[in-house]
Amino acid sequence: MSPRELVVTRSARRAVVALFALGLAATIASPVRAQNNNNNNNNNNLAYGNNVGGVFIGVDNVLRNSQLDREGRLQAIRDVALEPVPGDLQHVSDLRKVSLRRLEEAIQGMVQGKQQLPEPILFLAGLQQIRYVLVYPEQNDIVLAGPAEGWALNARGAVVGKTTGRPVLMLDDLLVSLRTAAGPTRNVISCSIDPTQEGLKRLSAHARTLRTIGNPQATAMGIEQQLGPQSISVNGIAETSHFARVMVAADYRMKRVSMGLEPAPIRGLPSFLELMKAGGRGMSNMLPRWWLAPDYEPLLRDAEGLTWELRGGTVKAMAENDFLAADGTRRQGGKADPVSQRWADTMTQRYSELALADPVFGQLRNCMDLAVVSALIAKESLAEKVNCELPMLFSAGELPTVVLNAPKQVDSQASLVNKNHKWMIAAGGVSINPWAIVDKVEQDNQLAEVRTKVTAKEAKNWWWD
Repeated sequence: MSPRELVVTRSARRAVVALFALGLAATIASPVRAQNNNNNNNNNNLAYGNNVGGVFIGVDNVLRNSQLDREGRLQAIRDVALEPVPGDLQHVSDLRKVSLRRLEEAIQGMVQGKQQLPEPILFLAGLQQIRYVLVYPEQNDIVLAGPAEGWALNARGAVVGKTTGRPVLMLDDLLVSLRTAAGPTRNVISCSIDPTQEGLKRLSAHARTLRTIGNPQATAMGIEQQLGPQSISVNGIAETSHFARVMVAADYRMKRVSMGLEPAPIRGLPSFLELMKAGGRGMSNMLPRWWLAPDYEPLLRDAEGLTWELRGGTVKAMAENDFLAADGTRRQGGKADPVSQRWADTMTQRYSELALADPVFGQLRNCMDLAVVSALIAKESLAEKVNCELPMLFSAGELPTVVLNAPKQVDSQASLVNKNHKWMIAAGGVSINPWAIVDKVEQDNQLAEVRTKVTAKEAKNWWWD
């Protein structure tokens, strides 16, 4: 059955868009969504739903670059996927507010009534960033506030703001973040894509037999075969979560751009290969490592600790170098060479543009926001401070999150820096330490005015402007 032959009922449309937006390939775990996973939808989920950030991970747990939608089938699904955004959510808002207590109540009512979660809840009322965390003990509530607007599916299949193009925050990522932060340990959330030790040893022996690159395509293929598949690791959160998929996809896309395997989607971000200068004799190698990490200014709070502001909120690329020793071990070179650092600095400077051109980088920034907010709620015991239990948000038993295929491996790819001497394989990952961010706080007593102006008393919904 083709996508245009789908029966587009109200519930079926919601099931399609939930799968599309969250990047699912398997049956959704949540009981409020699983009811609509009929055979027609499952077929399309397998074909398209596992695509997050332009990567696909099948049941073999191997990460692959997604193929372009040459037959237009993706557009056919997109044409029927989203419902019209409710009129009161359409407009651009500098400061949309989301009440966690009222969101909890709304979700609870739908779960008890065995109803599908609507798109405004799945997309957190179109929030694109969290700027303030506002605490109301007298109303037993915590309110998240930030810029928002109506949403749409863009050409890459991401749910983004209609005018800004910024990806919206996802309920599923909020659930994962809150539950992770509420755990017994202060987890650093990270992912990494790295060559195996066995592969490096094989590659070291192979490299000693090479004097020149010779046939570039054959040489690159030989390097890739000797190195073998690289390992993907996820730490701090479930490797099957959408949050984890976003991190891995962003890391993978960064590596492909750095190695010149695909062009950057923006101007002013050359590949690492373009920055390298030829030099030396014989075959040499480099294993540059780039890490993406959150870059926030110290949080701002009022005297009572009831008004919190997130400042900065961008992503920084950090560089370091590894070198392949004669015995096949990978030795860290510590400080990055000037060219690696220059590439990292350029990506940092261009990150805001990149996050618009390739939504997975914007989604990563959103996940970082949610991790920081969740760590703040846990560290300051804000739910206890307002005497508000939020079982739907905090308990996996009440509302399960999505379960995706776990990324375990990806095929190695080598890039030849120049036709005579050098080759490279990029490594690195994503590292999010929200606890280090929430430990750095400055006080501004005037900030309390924000909380006073933003009150939920008159609101009739779980969100308002």
